Amino acid sequence: MFRRLAPLLCILAFALLLAACGDDDESGSSDSGSTAPAETETKAETTAEEPAEEGGCQEVDQPEPKPDGGAKPPKGKLDPGKTYQVVLETNCGDITIRLDQKVSPKTTASFANLAETGFYDDTFFHRIVPGFVIQGGDPTGTGTGGPGYSTVDVPPRNARYVQGVVAMAKAGNEPPGTSGSQFYVVTAPDAQLPPDYALLGKVVKGQDVVDTIGELGDPASGGLGTPLQPVVIEKASVVER
Repeated sequence: MFRRLAPLLCILAFALLLAACGDDDESGSSDSGSTAPAETETKAETTAEEPAEEGGCQEVDQPEPKPDGGAKPPKGKLDPGKTYQVVLETNCGDITIRLDQKVSPKTTASFANLAETGFYDDTFFHRIVPGFVIQGGDPTGTGTGGPGYSTVDVPPRNARYVQGVVAMAKAGNEPPGTSGSQFYVVTAPDAQLPPDYALLGKVVKGQDVVDTIGELGDPASGGLGTPLQPVVIEKASVVER
């Protein structure tokens, strides 16, 4: 769906959306791009860190790109009888995602493992399309990076990508349900996307933070979703209940 979030498909707005990753568990390819516009690199900001205004985001420098690939897939799946949440600590506030391991066992196990091993720490949302989605999870920040492997969890045919739903980005030429590390949070009431993107879970806390981030995309950049300021995932952690 978007790899570079250009991740989305046919409809103009969609043809740009997700870009996330490769094939099945032991596939060697990671996010290779998505059905979106040409990739653009976001240059690091040099603004000094300043306190955030109420309801806003703290001004921070954009992290340096991290190496592409190099991550190892998880050895097992999450317990379907337990609840797992991933907390993303950002300079705009915290976002808590409840994982849906029953619908997407491979995807959620991979995402939780990447979070626990620090893969998402000091990465940033490289694509922000107001009224559509915010996308992150690319270590390189270019929209083409990933963990170096991919998983596949084909979503149900009745899957709907509505506000607060978190799904995985993929390249347009990859099979439905393919994912690497890139993910997106839907900010539109209904993104009207086809059931092609593996469902990761849903935002259960911090939707106001998601909405704030969702306004930080340059409208002039269209589906590319060029951020107006750095939005950094400072740390990702897993909470098991």
